[in-house]
Amino acid sequence: MSISSEEYLILGLVAFLFSGLLTWPIRKFAIAVGAMDKPTLERKTQKEPIPYMGGLAIALTVTILTFAAVIRSDNTQSTFPLAAQLLLPAIVLGAMGLIDDLIGLNPLPRLIAQTVVALVATIYLITSQTVGITLDRTFLDELIMAVWIVGLCNSINFFDNHDGGAAGTVAVSTIGIALIALGQGQELVSALAVVTVGATLGFLMWNKSPAKIYMGDAGALFLGVIVSVLTIRLNPGIAPKWNSIALMPMLLAIPLLDTTVAVLSRLYRRISPFTGGKDHLSHRLMRKGLSKKNTAFALWGAQAVFVGAALAVYQWTSAIGTELIITAAIAWIVAFTWLWRIPSTD
Repeated sequence: MSISSEEYLILGLVAFLFSGLLTWPIRKFAIAVGAMDKPTLERKTQKEPIPYMGGLAIALTVTILTFAAVIRSDNTQSTFPLAAQLLLPAIVLGAMGLIDDLIGLNPLPRLIAQTVVALVATIYLITSQTVGITLDRTFLDELIMAVWIVGLCNSINFFDNHDGGAAGTVAVSTIGIALIALGQGQELVSALAVVTVGATLGFLMWNKSPAKIYMGDAGALFLGVIVSVLTIRLNPGIAPKWNSIALMPMLLAIPLLDTTVAVLSRLYRRISPFTGGKDHLSHRLMRKGLSKKNTAFALWGAQAVFVGAALAVYQWTSAIGTELIITAAIAWIVAFTWLWRIPSTD
């Protein structure tokens, strides 16, 4: 499978157009079946009902284009199982998210399903030897990877609370993944990342403020699996090994920051972490006076800073890699401290 720069560009552009065009009929379908996010709860920020299920456009675009590209490749027999290994867990959890969007599911069965899918995906990744970086301790590797997949699924789902926030931030993150994978010759990882960038940006045209459609759990869980497995498959190839590992949280720093702030603030207030509320980064930034649009820009920009730092670590790891990682960690802690001090409620 050999992909030229032009073919990567075409993949991203087709994904952008396909996802953007597909979102419109999905929006009409969501309205027809009553899949609407209504401003009936205090934590809702919109004033009118907004359809969700928009994540279907992302999931269908990524799945169809990835398999189409694999089928057209020179070595379909070897690349198809690798693509399926990544996409099937995302499709399974995306389907569960769609059910949740339509009829609602309790947190416990959702968490159990996520854990089972994560364990199966992790075991397959290790046995097929397609993990980018390992600690060479099988049980510990499996545990860390399973927690990473489940954690990111919930993190992207939690983060999808603001017009354009999750879609734009995931696009920024996957740009970073694509660039590192390209540098390492990981064509399947880079191709899937490029398609994900295009699909999320195409959906973003409808999801940016004021949003005409939301991603819903179907899209958030699908993307959670995609970005988590992409980072697991990614091998930056830099030394020491811990510098390579540090790139994973840097590439997804803002969704992880949002989850950490929201969950810890809920535990501090002695309420369930799965209880919705206006305690996410977007809500806190708006309490500081930012508009909806500027809040989305701030989230995208902050993620771009961390992705830029990750790319710098990858490019110049021997010179300033460790120093950059320490600086990024300090910046993340400073951001956490500042955001934590903003009230969790109005």
